[in-house]
Order: sequence, then structure tokens, then C-alpha cells
Amino acid sequence: MRFARERADVERFARALEPSPVRRDGEFADELALVGALRELGAAGAPDLETRQRIRAEIAGRLETAAATPRRRWRPRTADLVAAALFLVLVLSGLALVLSRNALPGDPLYGVKRAGESTALGLTFGEQAKAHKHLEFATNRVTELGELAEQGASEADYRTAYEDFASDLRAGVAQLAAVATSDGSGTQALADVRLWARNQAARLAADQPKVPADAATVFGDVRDLLGKVQERTSGLVERMNCYQITTGASDDLGPLPATGECTQRPVPSSGGEPTSASTEPSSAESTAPVATGTELPPSDATATPGSPLPTGGVTPPPVYGQDPTTTQRPPVTSTTQPPPLVSIPPLLPGLPPIVIG
Repeated sequence: MRFARERADVERFARALEPSPVRRDGEFADELALVGALRELGAAGAPDLETRQRIRAEIAGRLETAAATPRRRWRPRTADLVAAALFLVLVLSGLALVLSRNALPGDPLYGVKRAGESTALGLTFGEQAKAHKHLEFATNRVTELGELAEQGASEADYRTAYEDFASDLRAGVAQLAAVATSDGSGTQALADVRLWARNQAARLAADQPKVPADAATVFGDVRDLLGKVQERTSGLVERMNCYQITTGASDDLGPLPATGECTQRPVPSSGGEPTSASTEPSSAESTAPVATGTELPPSDATATPGSPLPTGGVTPPPVYGQDPTTTQRPPVTSTTQPPPLVSIPPLLPGLPPIVIG
């Protein structure tokens, strides 16, 4: 009953809102007055005809402009393409280097392996470090020769391995010999290279039974080259204590050792004062010269007054002394310490050091 009564009231109010030519009674008078006021308020806030036309024209103009302007298609920028290409190249290069670690001469990736070694050599600084890098690559070539013997490779592959081995070996030995003989302090480095060459020759001798007949010549060339390295390093080691270490000439294995007489170099002092015999002259007459400068380095030949000095390729340092006297020397009242002996390494390979003192 309640809902039916409320529904009837709503229907009567709706009929009261509808326009009617018949005058109605005062039912819903207040409500109808409120509805009329709201309608007038809404009509007063609406834009007039001129304003509506202006808004319509502005909207239509914007729509026409948007339709006439073509839409730009998205295209990647040049910088993005270059960056993507570089990233792809780096990834492929790294993958190729990883796959080429075990490549042998004749394999498609062997060239990539050699290119990686060249890059590593270019990133190495210092002549001695570069020489060690060359010898490391030469060791890799010896290993590859043994693997080629196990796989029964062709003679061309053996020859490729030998050429790469010879190139790295000559470059490494030449650079290391030049550094070792520049100041005369590379005896141990040369001895290490000699031992390395002996070990590589032993490795090749162990692989000799597996070498086919067509590759025996290549293995012989490798052993001959290693023998030359041992001979060269031995000759340089023997001359490391001489004034003249090299002849000044070089070949594919570096500086050539000198062949003349070896004049020993003096051992530089290690911080203490030089030990020189200082004795007071006796009352007897002196007939021998007294040395006041540096002494001659020890030599196999015995120099006599008036005889020419021994020649070993480079003239030894001169002896500064006094002429023989036959008069009695007065007694020395004060003794002064001789100046220290200073030895400066040679500026160029093969030249003697500069001795000051």
C-alpha cells in the first residue's frame, strides 16, 4: 500500500509538470514554482546563438587542419641504427674470438684467431712486454704443429704454421735482444730465451714420430730456427760483461754479438766507497807511475809501458797518471779520498759505458 501511494504521488507530480491548457488547482504549487525557476536559470546560463556559431566554426576549423596535415610515420634515428650495428658487431666479434681459440691453420676461424692476437699485441705497451707476447704466440704455433701432426693435416697447413711461428719468433727475439744489450743488464732475460728455445725444440722432437713425411721438412726448419736462437742468445750472454757486446749490426734475430777480444767492464760500486789501496810513499825513489784516475779493466793481455793497448773492438778507458820521476817525493801530510767511480750505461747498443771518476 505504501509503495502504491508513493507511485501515485510521483505520477501526479509528473502530470503536473507537463503543460496543460486547463488551469489546475494549487496542488504542487511550490514544487512547480521551484521547477520553473530552475528552468529559467538554466536558460539564462546557456550561450547565445552568436557564441554557439563561433564555437562551432572554431571546432570545424581545427578538424579540417588536423585532417589536412599528414601523420608522420615513426622512423628510427641514425644514431640508434649506428649504436645497434656496433653492438651487433661487438657481439659477433666476441663470439668469433671465443670459437677461434682452438682453431688450427687451415680452419675458417684461424684468421680470426690471428687477428685477435694482433689486437692483443697492439694493446701491449713496452718493447720487452711486446717481445714476451711474440714468444707467447710462437709457443702457440709449436702447439698447433703438434696438433696438426695428430690430425694428419696438409703440407700447406704446416707451412702456414711455420711462417707464423718464424714471424713471431724473429720479432720477439730481436726486440728482447735489443732491450737486453742496451744497458748490459739483460743476461737473465737472454738466458731465459735460450732455455725457452731448448724446451720448444724438445717438444718438437717428441712429436717427430707422428709427423708425416711431407711435413718433416717444416719440422726441420722449425728446429733449425730454434737452434739459431740458442746460438744467438749464447753469444750475447758471453759478451754481456764486455765493453763491446754487439757489432752494431743486426739481422732478423736482432743484434749480432761482437767477436773481438773481450775487455771486461768494471763492476760498478754498490753504494760504498771504492776500495783503493792508499799507501804512503817510501823514502826511496819511485820509478813507476802512480795512477790518479780510474784503473784499466782486467784483460787477458798484459800491457807494458810503450806497447800499444789491446784492441777488442773498442778502446778501453784511458789511464790518467803521472810521468815517472826520479826525485824523492815529499811525505804526504794529508790523505784525500778518491772520487767515487760512476759508470753510466751506454746510450746506444754496442757502445761502451761512460766511466766518470
